[in-house]
Amino acid sequence: MYSNSRNFGVSRRTLIKLAGATAAVAAAGLPTRLFAAEPIKVAAIYTVPVEQQWVSRIHKAANAAKERGDIDYVYSENTANNDYERVMREYCEAGHKLILGEVFGVEDAARAVARDYPDVAFLMGSSFKPDAALPNFAVFDNYIQDASYLSGLVAGAVTKSKNIGMVGGHPIPEVNRLMNAFMAGVKEVAPDTKFQIAFIGSWFDPPKAKETAFAQIDGGADLLYAERFGVSDAAKEKKVLAIGNVIDTQADYPETVVASALWHFEPTLDKAIAEVKAGTFKADDYGVYSFMKNGGCSLAPLGTFEGKVPDEIKAKIAEKEKAIKDGSFTVAVDDAEPKST
Repeated sequence: MYSNSRNFGVSRRTLIKLAGATAAVAAAGLPTRLFAAEPIKVAAIYTVPVEQQWVSRIHKAANAAKERGDIDYVYSENTANNDYERVMREYCEAGHKLILGEVFGVEDAARAVARDYPDVAFLMGSSFKPDAALPNFAVFDNYIQDASYLSGLVAGAVTKSKNIGMVGGHPIPEVNRLMNAFMAGVKEVAPDTKFQIAFIGSWFDPPKAKETAFAQIDGGADLLYAERFGVSDAAKEKKVLAIGNVIDTQADYPETVVASALWHFEPTLDKAIAEVKAGTFKADDYGVYSFMKNGGCSLAPLGTFEGKVPDEIKAKIAEKEKAIKDGSFTVAVDDAEPKST
């Protein structure tokens, strides 16, 4: 699965020829990228399938960087927590210079690996902050509360029962802040809305998420916040609406998914690649690159629901989006566990 490393033996004469060829290409106005440095060897370690919402966005950004020629990219999926450290070490030993992943359940082990490989850069999804004493270990998270808030404005406008069900994986900050931002958006439009909130204790268990959603529909919910896969399936079967999270699934549920808060990992990864190439990678919090003002998140197009969302709400969304981007409005980052009302 590892990319083969390439070792080029280049003579002084060959270097002179290459320099001359580069100059000739530049003079002709042609791209000089052919003579750029070798792509960075990047490896990612995921504890879930790459189809899972959160991981799919990292995988998508990495493949885009690979297609540009910036990186060589390999990955492991469905890696158990108790096997995570071993896989990290294998990638480091194989010569990978940037390791991506999510270490929410293996923080100590992951940071121990980073200490043993100071020449490798680590950019990991984490609930904790970077440590200056571990300069090669940076953290990120999907701070897409901006887009989640906007999706809440939509939800508040289309719910009729004013009863919304919300199904999450685990009540950790990464999930809580999105739920809280969504609820804030809903209450701005429909302040009397009630929320049913449940966590399934898994990052990838669509059947369990679906059954939990069914129970919330039975409890009066006419709209579901689909933080996990399986929730939109329940909404479709019961003919209620859903709001998506991280990815846009409206094409699969055209009469069900009204809107989605999208995460774009590209700004986060591109920043890390640039730092590694420049030799300036350091312990830092990359969470800010998920903010809307940095291109890290957006509200998906309303698509099939374009004509079903009131014009005044669409105008409000446009106004708030502009304010978020210019800094005149800030969506609160609330990591507290949300409770049913």
